[in-house]
This record gives sequence, C-alpha cells and structure tokens, in this order.
Amino acid sequence: MHPTSSSYLKPEQWAVTVLRAASSWWRMLHLAGIALVMGLSPSTYHRANRNTTYRYIYTSTWQILPWFTLLFTLLSLVLIRIVLVTALSYGLSRYALEMMVRVLVLELIPLSAALFVALRAGAAFNSPQLLASQSTAAPDISRLQQDLVPRTIACAFSVLSLATVSGVIVLLLAYINVYGISPWGLPDYTRTVGRVFDPAVTLGFALKTLLFGLAVAVIPTAAVIDAARRNITLSSTLQPGATRLLFVLVLIEVGGLAVKYI
Repeated sequence: MHPTSSSYLKPEQWAVTVLRAASSWWRMLHLAGIALVMGLSPSTYHRANRNTTYRYIYTSTWQILPWFTLLFTLLSLVLIRIVLVTALSYGLSRYALEMMVRVLVLELIPLSAALFVALRAGAAFNSPQLLASQSTAAPDISRLQQDLVPRTIACAFSVLSLATVSGVIVLLLAYINVYGISPWGLPDYTRTVGRVFDPAVTLGFALKTLLFGLAVAVIPTAAVIDAARRNITLSSTLQPGATRLLFVLVLIEVGGLAVKYI
C-alpha cells in the first residue's frame, strides 16, 4: 500500500491529510520527549542498558570514525585552499582563517556528521523487536527504555565525537595552510580561534550537535513505528523518515544561524 499523492486528493480529503500529517509529527515529538525523559532517569542505566549503549556507540562511532575523518580531511583540504586562495586574490587574507573556522568547524562539520551517522546508523540500529512492540496505540515504555534510549545516547555521542575530532583536524590543517609549520603564528591563531569560539558559540555548537544526534536517533524510528501502525509498506530504497530527517536537520541549522547572526 502506497500513500496517495496530495496532488490527486479531493478537496474534502485535504483536511484528513493535514490531520494525519500533524498526528505523525506529534507522535514523533512525543517519542523524542519520552527518549529525553528516560535518558535523564537514573533507573534507565542498569547493566543491560549500559551494555546496549556501549554496543551502539561502537557501531555508530568507532566503526565510522576513521572513514569519516579521512573523507572530511580530504574535503577540508580542498575547501581550505579554495577559501585561502580566494581571500588572497581579493586582499582579504586576514579574514580567511576566521571564515574557515566559522564555515567548516561550526556549520559544515556537525551537519555532515549528522548525515553520515544517519546513513550508517539507520541500517545498523534496525530493531524488529522494538518496531513490533510499538505497533499498537500505546508505546511499550520498557522496550523504548531498552532500545531507543541507548540508540539516542549513541547517536548524540557519535555526532558530537565525529564533529569534535574532525573539527580539531580542520583547525590543525587551517593553521598549517595559513602559517605553515612555523610556531610564530600561534598567538594570532589562538586569538582568532578564541574570538570565534566564545562561550555562547561553544554552547550553541554543543547544543546543535546534541539536537542533531536526537533527530538522527528518533526520526527514522518514529517513521517506521508510524508506518507499522498504519500498515504502510515502506520503500526499501529510501531510509524511513529520510525527508523529514533532512528537513529537521536543515531547520536546526537555520535556527542556529539565525540565533548567531540575526
């Protein structure tokens, strides 16, 4: 069964479609709220849940960290050279380093890490037991506590870890490209980076990456659960909730930019 395209809906069916979409978004937010509340509850972290969390962290972080770091290092080298050469050609070399830090470390790396974790974790975290237990109207809290909370913690940890490690590497590459291997550029470099990473920006960076991790963990799971409740056959070529996940990630990114620069 495939959902009917909105372009072929009769006017009297539009209200039903809007209500169904609103209900789906509400269930997703409700699931995220449950995950957050249980994640802050000490009773969640018994031995079995800790082992599950460790396994998910290994799957979502350690297995993909070398590949993501290598890939983003190569991409960062290209972008750093483009920014540096462009800034030099326009006589704006003093702004090149700050632009690299703001664009690469603060914006591109967290978003890329979230997308990378979403692609990797979507298949690795597929839990038939969790989905089968949530096919009814009332969510199975015990199953959510055993599976969804470790998954959420692992995704948040993975996004934060990938963003942090890649950010450190990009900062090192930026220094080498701007100042070479000489230590004489350290005072100016640390002053520029410190001006970018003030306390408010650092807090916003951490909050954004945590929200990315929560979205990556919750949205695909909520999409599969919602489809199971409505008996919808999901396409095997697209991760469940991919469009909604991309929309939420972009919304978080745009919201962060608006708070910082508007």
